[in-house]
Amino acid sequence: MSLRPTIVEQLARARADLRLGVPIVLSHMGRAAVAVAAETLDAGRLAQLRVMGEELVLAVTQWRAETLKARAYDGDLARIVVPPDVGLGWLRAVADPADDLKTPMKGPLITRRDGSADLHRAALTLVKSAHLLPAAVVLPVADGAALAGRDGLTLIALEAAEAELFRAAPLHPVVSARLPMQASAAGRVHIFRPDDGGEEHYAIEIGRPDRAQPVLVRLHSACFTGDVLGSLKCDCGPQLRAALAQMGTQGAGILLYLNQEGRGIGLANKMRAYSLQDQGFDTVEANHRLGFEDDERDFRIGAGILREMGVGRIRLMTNNPRKVRMMGQMGIEVVQRVPLKVGQTPENAAYLATKAEKSGHLL
Repeated sequence: MSLRPTIVEQLARARADLRLGVPIVLSHMGRAAVAVAAETLDAGRLAQLRVMGEELVLAVTQWRAETLKARAYDGDLARIVVPPDVGLGWLRAVADPADDLKTPMKGPLITRRDGSADLHRAALTLVKSAHLLPAAVVLPVADGAALAGRDGLTLIALEAAEAELFRAAPLHPVVSARLPMQASAAGRVHIFRPDDGGEEHYAIEIGRPDRAQPVLVRLHSACFTGDVLGSLKCDCGPQLRAALAQMGTQGAGILLYLNQEGRGIGLANKMRAYSLQDQGFDTVEANHRLGFEDDERDFRIGAGILREMGVGRIRLMTNNPRKVRMMGQMGIEVVQRVPLKVGQTPENAAYLATKAEKSGHLL
């Protein structure tokens, strides 16, 4: 028996380090590199990286590269060469689209096309899962293990980590307690915690749903602006309240409240997307300019919670066909899709139109 952290725990530590601006070391097949999030990198560490080598690159996703007119030779990402005479301002300007319209010319940008991009891909995956801007500064090093040991940096060997990077972390029930609510006096809240150190997720159980029958279920992704502040830019708050009210009226149901803010990109990046929307971009375009996919959420989380609660057949309250498909792929049978068309306002008309046109929502 050892007290050493498992690979899952090492990955959680790496994400925390990246959020703090602390570099991590990645290794694979005899190669190694130092990686740090562009968003949290400071001038002192940038200077130290320059002393260590001259092959400094900024890894960005294909979507961000497309906006920057940089060639993504690696398909899903681009390795942009960092010029020797630029500082943090240049790195941030390339990584963050906030001022793209003011200063559209960032280049000419030179991108690498030789060698493997597996370490850069892993760095981007970790930075994204840490809810930072998807851009990582990466520098190859000769001996990753020695560097990590000398400077106390987290070392991630991709041979051990690759499968864990993309799996759905198992969720475990922590506690449940009775909670009378406006929607129903017979309410109960269940807390589920993933084993990878990620955000907890919640199941709000109304009444006593009969597991032998299809259960009325809503998968609701956290929306601080809509659920709490009553934002008029989206329909999330009205959907949350309408779903709970319908479950209360029918006497039973389960609402899964999944902490996947901003379609899985986190609240800070969601606010960045809102700022881009104020510049004239729609929801999908804003996500792409930031370097994210249209939707970064992982609905396997919802399927895992339902299985933990003994639910296998559901009536799913959603306008999103992707949720129906994902539940089916995860072994949860959707016997009926229950539409949830509420919360339309003049302020969110364009947002809803984009959801219908580009994300396939049935509105």
